Amino acid sequence: MAKENNGKDKKKTLKQQQLESYTEENTGEFLTTNQGLKVNDDQNTLKAGERGPSLLEDFIMREKITHFDHERIPERIVHARGSAAHGVFKVYDNKLSKYTRANFLTNPSLETPVFVRFSTVAGSRGSSDLARDARGFAVKFYTEEGNFDLVGNNIPVFFIQDAIKFPDLIHAVKPEPHNEMPQAASAHDTFWDFISLMPESAHMIMWVMSDRAIPRSYRMIEGFGVHTFRLVNAKGVSTFVKFHWKPLLGVHAVAWDEAQKISGKDPDFHRRDLWEAIENGHFPEYELGVQLVAEEDEHKFEFDLLDPTKLIPEELVPVQKIGKLMLNRNPDNFFAETEQAAFHPGHIVPGIDFTSDPLLQGRLFSYTDTQLIRLGGPNFHEIPINRPVAPMHNNQRDGHMRQEVNRGRTSYQPNSLGGGCPFQAKMVEGGFSSHAEKIDAQKVRGRSKSFFDHFSQATLFYNSQSDAEKTHLEDALTFELGKVETVEIRKRMLGILTQIDTGLATKVADGLGLQVPARPEHPINHSIPADGHPNDYQPVKTKSSVATSAALSMANSPKDTIKSRKVAILTADGVNAAHVETMQKALEAAGAAADIIAPKLGIVEGKSGKEIPVKSSFLTAASVLYDAVYLPGGTTALAGNGDALHFLNEAYRHCKPIAADADASDVLRSTWFAEGETPGVFTGNDIKALAATFIEGMKQHRFWEREKMGKVPA
Repeated sequence: MAKENNGKDKKKTLKQQQLESYTEENTGEFLTTNQGLKVNDDQNTLKAGERGPSLLEDFIMREKITHFDHERIPERIVHARGSAAHGVFKVYDNKLSKYTRANFLTNPSLETPVFVRFSTVAGSRGSSDLARDARGFAVKFYTEEGNFDLVGNNIPVFFIQDAIKFPDLIHAVKPEPHNEMPQAASAHDTFWDFISLMPESAHMIMWVMSDRAIPRSYRMIEGFGVHTFRLVNAKGVSTFVKFHWKPLLGVHAVAWDEAQKISGKDPDFHRRDLWEAIENGHFPEYELGVQLVAEEDEHKFEFDLLDPTKLIPEELVPVQKIGKLMLNRNPDNFFAETEQAAFHPGHIVPGIDFTSDPLLQGRLFSYTDTQLIRLGGPNFHEIPINRPVAPMHNNQRDGHMRQEVNRGRTSYQPNSLGGGCPFQAKMVEGGFSSHAEKIDAQKVRGRSKSFFDHFSQATLFYNSQSDAEKTHLEDALTFELGKVETVEIRKRMLGILTQIDTGLATKVADGLGLQVPARPEHPINHSIPADGHPNDYQPVKTKSSVATSAALSMANSPKDTIKSRKVAILTADGVNAAHVETMQKALEAAGAAADIIAPKLGIVEGKSGKEIPVKSSFLTAASVLYDAVYLPGGTTALAGNGDALHFLNEAYRHCKPIAADADASDVLRSTWFAEGETPGVFTGNDIKALAATFIEGMKQHRFWEREKMGKVPA
C-alpha cells in the first residue's frame, strides 16, 4: 500500500483486528459454496442431458442465483450516495474530564478506532458527487465503552425544527413523483413550494445556496453535530455542547459551472479524491472542537439552544479544539463496510446525553426504524462494520441473521438460574445513566416562542459572506428559482428573502424578471401575525448580538498548504523538459501532485530530446478535475490546439491559479485572458521563482475577483 511506502502505516487498531477475522481473500483458494463445499463445475447448470432441461435439484446454481438476486439491499432514503474510510481519533489532553466521563474524550493515551462516512443527502446511490446539497459527515467511534456515533452534516443547522416535518421535507426535495425528475437536485417546484411555506428553513437555505454545498473535496469540509447535546461529568453535572470538525486542509469549494461539468466528466469525483488521497498517504485530518455552555446559561442567548435551525456564533462561544481525527485506511469492500454501516445518533456512551431538541428526539426513533428494514432485521449491530469493540452481553435473542451463539439457560432478567447474569452496571462501574433533567409541563402539540425567529441568523450568515460568496449565493438562488415553473412559488420565496436582506431579494427578483413583493405572504408554522390577521403578518426577528461572524465565511479558511492538490502541466513536443522537471519537483515537495497532459498519450519529446511520459490526453483530461495549471515554454504547438486553449480558458473562468513560462506567451495570446495584469496568472523566466510564486498562489485556492472582470466563454 502507498501508505506503507510513505512510512505512515500504524499498528492495527482493535477494530481492524476484529474486521480481519471476517476478511476473505480468494487468491489461491478453491471455489466453494456458501457452506464450504468445493465446486467442481461452475460453468454449467445441472441438466437432464446436455440439451435437456435444468434440474431443480441443482443446489449450487440455486444458491448462486438466489444470492445474486438479493445482493442489493434497499438504499438509504437519504444519504444514499456515500464514501467512507477507517481512521483513528485521539484527544489532546484530559481537560474535558471536568465536563464528561466519556473515556475517549478525556484519556489522551487512548487511540480510538473510527469509521467515517461522507455523503450527499438528496440523491440516489447512482447520482453525482457534485450535486448542490448538504453533505453528511458521520463518525462512528469504536470506544472501549461502546460505540458512539456522531451523525452530522457539513452545515451546522437544518431545514426544520421538528422531526414530524422530516418526511415532508424529503418528499418535497426528492424527484417529483409524477415523473421521477430531477435527480439529486432541489431546483424544482415541489422543493421550493415547501420551503416558501416554511420560514424556519430560511437559515438553512442560505447555507445550501452558498458554496458550502459544492465542496472541493470531502477532505475540505467542516462537520457539525447540528444538535445541542449534553456532556455529563462523574458528579452528574450537565453541560450543553455543540460538536465541530475543522479540516486541517481548510474549507474550499468549486464554482457552480465547474460542479456541473465535473458531474459529467467524473461523477465519482469526491469518492475518487478521498480514496486516492488515502492510498497516496495524504491522510485527511480534522480537529474535533466543542462549544460548551453551562446549564445556567441555557437562556442567555437571543436564540434557543434546542432549535436545530440555529447555531451558536463562535464570537459568543469559541470553539475549543480537543482532539484530532485521521483517516488512514480505505475500506476493503464497499458493500460490506461503507454500504452496511449503520449510524445512529442514539448510539452514545457514558458522559454524553441528549437534549430535548425536537428534531433530535425524532431521529432517535427514525434511525433504528430505518436500519431494521434496510439491513434485514434487529441484528444489524452484528454486521462486522457495526460491531462494537466493547463486549456485548444482554438478553436479546434470535431474529433474522443472528450471528451471536449464546450459551446458557437464561435470557431474561432478573434470574437466579444464571446467577443473575448479565449484571446491571453501577455508574462507578461504567454504567450509563440518563441525565436527571427536571421536566414539569403539560402534553401539547406546539412549539416554544423561542423558536419563532426564523430570519436573524439567515441575515447573519448572508452578512458574513465575502463579496464573491454573496454573488455565488445570489446566483444560486436565481438559478434554483429559475427552474421553478410556478410563478407564484417564486414570488412567495422572494417574500421570504425580503426578511433576510432586501438587497438579496432585489438581485434575485431582477434575475427572475419579477418585482419584489411589498410584504411576504403569511407563512404557516407558528409565526405570529399582528392582531392574529394573516394579511398583517409581522415576522419575528430579534436583533442579533453579532453583526458578522468570521467563521461563517470560507474566505477566512486556513490557506497555508497545497498538500494533495492536483496540477495539470500542459505539454507538447518541443516542451522545455528542464522547466517541467523543476516545476514537478517543487510541487511534489510542497505535497501536490502534477500530471502531464498532452495532445495524445504515450510520450512527449522535450526540446533537449528528453522523453516525458504522458498521464492523460486532452481527450480524457479536463481542467475541472485539477486545482491549477502550468504551461511551460516550448509548447507553441498548443496555440493552435482548441482543446488546450479550452483547458486554459476554463481554468481561468473557474478562477484557478495558472502559471506560464515567459516564452509560452504565444499560447497565452491565443486565450481569452491574455491581455493585461490578471489576478492568479503568474508568468516569468526564472522557473524556481515562478514555482515559488505559483505555490503561494495555489494556497489561496481561487482568485474569485476574476469574476468581476467578466465571464470567459469557455
